[in-house]
Amino acid sequence: MKAGYHNMAGTDSTAAYAAPPDAPAIILVRPQLAENIGMVARAMLNCGLTDLRLVAPRDGWPNQRAVAPSSGADQVIAAARLYDTAAEAVADLQRIYAATARPRDMVLDEVTPRQAAQEVRALADGGGRSGYLFGGEAMGLNNDDVALGDAILAVPLNPAFCSLNLAQAVLTAAYEWFQAGRDDAPERRAVWPKETRPATKAELLGFFAQLEDALDASGFLHVQEKRPIMVRNLRNIFQRASLTEQEIRALRGVVTSLTLYPRD
Repeated sequence: MKAGYHNMAGTDSTAAYAAPPDAPAIILVRPQLAENIGMVARAMLNCGLTDLRLVAPRDGWPNQRAVAPSSGADQVIAAARLYDTAAEAVADLQRIYAATARPRDMVLDEVTPRQAAQEVRALADGGGRSGYLFGGEAMGLNNDDVALGDAILAVPLNPAFCSLNLAQAVLTAAYEWFQAGRDDAPERRAVWPKETRPATKAELLGFFAQLEDALDASGFLHVQEKRPIMVRNLRNIFQRASLTEQEIRALRGVVTSLTLYPRD
């Protein structure tokens, strides 16, 4: 085995593993090095996660250079899914945590990996799924990526030196999720009523598209240089509300009513 890719004693690489169907997804947006993707896969499987989603990796996918650094996390590598955009990668999920250390010009809750883990587990109890969104090694997530998130994932570390590599950042989130599911973890309860469910990102983005089309038609978004910031701010308002599928349908009906049946 190559130096640097050490397997700790006690690992049974022959054992089959199936992650819980409500386990969170790990989404890497524009990752650069295949070796780093492999180390992320290793960190994921250490903590019982297998749903790896890759958005426009620089060196393409599949990539053989990811295999050795994964140290046997072959099932994660083999099952990794490729997407063109972050929006496509999160479409089936209900809640997204965007990992970023840079301040942004948008209003989002900031949570630690431990707080996020409790929320992810609670959402899963109600039938929903979450995802953790991580940016590329050099630049991280851009503002449009972060705007897909419901909260910022921030790791509390030494303020004088809080630099994490990609695999370390994933491991902090995955570890807290794994620990939150232990038998000695606090009891959780479902937070969603039975007659509905959390809205998926695809449903939320569909509503955003309808709303923004209506606002374009009305002239509200006519100042082009301000449009991206105004759109992100509007989206953040609705994302903070943790909308259900039923509420999304109601809001889409409201927009349809206002645009098709305006009153004089």
